[in-house]
Amino acid sequence: MSCHDLTSSPSLPTCPKPVSPDDRGVARDSSDKIVASRHLFPPSTVRPRTNIKTQNSTHRFAPQHIMKSIGIFPGSGGLGGSTYDYLLKLLPADHIILINRHPDRVPQEHIKNGVRARKASYESSPADLEAVFSGIEVLFLISYPSHVHDYRRKVINVHGATPHSTLTPGRTFGGDLGDSSLAEVMQAHLDSERHLAEAAASDPGFTYTAVREGLYSESYPIYTAFFDVNAPTDEVLIPHDGSGPGVAWVKRAELGEATAKLMAQYSWDPDHFPHVNSKVLLTGPRVWSLAETVAVLGRAAGRPGVRIVKVDVDEYVRLPQVLARFGSPDKARTWATAWRAIEAGETAVVTDTLREIIGRDPEEFDVTIQRLRQR
Repeated sequence: MSCHDLTSSPSLPTCPKPVSPDDRGVARDSSDKIVASRHLFPPSTVRPRTNIKTQNSTHRFAPQHIMKSIGIFPGSGGLGGSTYDYLLKLLPADHIILINRHPDRVPQEHIKNGVRARKASYESSPADLEAVFSGIEVLFLISYPSHVHDYRRKVINVHGATPHSTLTPGRTFGGDLGDSSLAEVMQAHLDSERHLAEAAASDPGFTYTAVREGLYSESYPIYTAFFDVNAPTDEVLIPHDGSGPGVAWVKRAELGEATAKLMAQYSWDPDHFPHVNSKVLLTGPRVWSLAETVAVLGRAAGRPGVRIVKVDVDEYVRLPQVLARFGSPDKARTWATAWRAIEAGETAVVTDTLREIIGRDPEEFDVTIQRLRQR
């Protein structure tokens, strides 16, 4: 089997070791903290077009001297983990850099295979972030899931260390790539997109791709008052009556797969990447109303009679399970604006982009829930 044939077997072949970013002039100490400036390929570098077919998942490694290094920040958690797990199937491990609060928690198997881990968080100083990002040519930035804007803006402000950034909000509202949302938690993501666009407009050497990802199927508890399929109740109390429009639920692992393929495609062939300085929306294959969503959960829990009972926001934010999750009524009230966005149809947009990238029909919400229940 050829080193270039990445899909013919679940067991990947061992490929010749590419030149790592550190071999291109970036010095680092034993903790992988960058101690010297980055070195990028000059504009005169020849970049022959490579064989990249994301639709049917057949790929070919680019020549070693043009393949770009990718940093994932934060390189942990559900989305970050699923993305780098799939990225390891597409790129040499020593071209992948994971940045998070606890680099010692990165699986040792990945480290032994060449993945590098660096320490930083959104709270790190701009100088520390710039040092950590140095030598990274493509940065996958997972947008911080809160209404605090300063963290994201600070990270984007050090974009000079990374020529291309891919921004992914963990949960997406805003309809069909709209620039506004009724959901408070989406405001910071929109602000990040605007700031990226401003950075690209002011610096021709910087580009970005904003990947908006639909609501994860696995995140259903947030939108069902933390309904537990292992300890089901008869009623779901939320500030919504359950009617449409609903949510185009999407499996998180498939979002990670698609995002990894987009980044790998850019790493292989940036000159022909179709999403430079633009936005991409990844969704599930169909829209489920919240009533249909709860019905799926009830069947999975063996309690098919589960129903939604609409309550006002004041009652919702004081539910014991809601307070236990958010910590205070004020924080819960911020998240409650999500139901206004759902009512407005912001999560009811379906695109074919995910299917086109992963090369198959995305998994339906009810199938994902059954799999989760079986585990």
